[in-house]
Amino acid sequence: MKLSDLLPDMTLARDVDISMLTADSRQAVAGAFFAALPGVLVDGADFIDDAIQLGAVCVLLTPEALRSRKECNDKEQQRRDEGVVWLTDPVPGRLFAQLAARFYAPQPQTMAAVTGTNGKTSVADFARQIWHTLGEQAASIGTLGIEAPDYQCPGTLTTPDPVNLHKALHDLCERGVNYVAFEASSHGLAQYRLDGVQLSAAAFTNFSRDHLDYHGTEENYYYAKARLFGEVMKPGGVAVLNADCEISQDLADLCWARGHRMITVGRDQGDLRLLTQRPAENGQDITFVYEGQVYDVALPLIGQFQAMNALMAAALVMGCGKSAEDVFRALGVLRPVRGRMELAGRHANGARVYVDYAHTPDALETVLTSLKMHTQGNLAVVFGCGGDRDQGKRPMMGGVAHRLADKVYVTDDNPRTEDPAAIRASILSACPSAEDIADRQQAIDHAVAALAAEDILVVAGKGHETGQIIGADVRDFDDVIAVRHALSAVGRGQVNRSAS
Repeated sequence: MKLSDLLPDMTLARDVDISMLTADSRQAVAGAFFAALPGVLVDGADFIDDAIQLGAVCVLLTPEALRSRKECNDKEQQRRDEGVVWLTDPVPGRLFAQLAARFYAPQPQTMAAVTGTNGKTSVADFARQIWHTLGEQAASIGTLGIEAPDYQCPGTLTTPDPVNLHKALHDLCERGVNYVAFEASSHGLAQYRLDGVQLSAAAFTNFSRDHLDYHGTEENYYYAKARLFGEVMKPGGVAVLNADCEISQDLADLCWARGHRMITVGRDQGDLRLLTQRPAENGQDITFVYEGQVYDVALPLIGQFQAMNALMAAALVMGCGKSAEDVFRALGVLRPVRGRMELAGRHANGARVYVDYAHTPDALETVLTSLKMHTQGNLAVVFGCGGDRDQGKRPMMGGVAHRLADKVYVTDDNPRTEDPAAIRASILSACPSAEDIADRQQAIDHAVAALAAEDILVVAGKGHETGQIIGADVRDFDDVIAVRHALSAVGRGQVNRSAS
């Protein structure tokens, strides 16, 4: 592709053929377009020479980085630079994402994004499931990777980088996928990874403390989320907002100014309102109202919060053009999402064990509160906190567990480079009655062995993850597999073979 095709509205010093786009200098080849993006830990401008030596013919960078480069007196570098087309932008990440969208066009015709602290994975996957039930070729992209008909690709980032994202969209489009639901993480939004995606709708699930190690303040964290509605989605889209979340009013004002049509979802208020929830053997019976019509649905999902996730997904799909009657019928066949209130197995005495990704104070409180309505015996939880991340949430999570669970087992999550014992001690400071068991498998074994009839155990924090990060090593570890091992070890367990 010609550079002029990527930048039709820009006057170029000269035109060149572009073979690929990358923000990783190690991936550059002959004819590459290299985006030298400033980052938190490294600056892409430090790797421009590496990209040029590998064949990059065009470099995108900030004006400041280009001025610094021109001030260099290295004659050899100046000679190399003469063979390169230089582009500057004050926000190069945003322009790079827009160029990736053009380079890998076309995109599926209907796309929706989901942001919020909790529930993104479930809402995006439920939207995909609803579209699939309605006969559409649909995909979801997020923490679990890419899920589509006859196509699965594991992921490492909630929101992929622009090049991989648009490559995937092009591939899905070629496969006939017309409907896609994304997870829009605060990191991805702050780093402009979704700019260039033509969204029909966007949803906001909720807001609570998370990722302060990256954003610094809750205000910055909120502003990153708000970009989805104020900048990424073009005016005139559909915004699905959680009416029960106080901060949604600020988003509603923003959406009104952008000309978005809004669908609000809530318990106490909203266009789509959840009226009642009643626990059932394999899920819950819910009653809700929309446009004056009352609906009853047997929802095959455990957890009060899952009803809201399902209704948010329903509103998102309706916002993309599907009828309410069809969408609400599809709710009755939803399946749990991997690592999200997933039934990992049953003890022979009837006790159930769930695995959930809850790794924030609000998420842990939501999960434990939801499971209370299904628990006849004791509610137990195994959890820890990640290292090299927000330290302030550790005692907060300990306090939540102490208040809501009958039995608490504190263990290691992903300690990374921190002292695991210090992380656990911070949690235990607010939960002194908890058992401290460092080894995660041993903690799960112990908790499972202690289960009595009608008890429920939830193993929280890692969900779908298949590795545990200790120091610089990633060791194989899957909470679902660990639960199955523990059930087998007691000699009386029955594993839920359909899980995952």
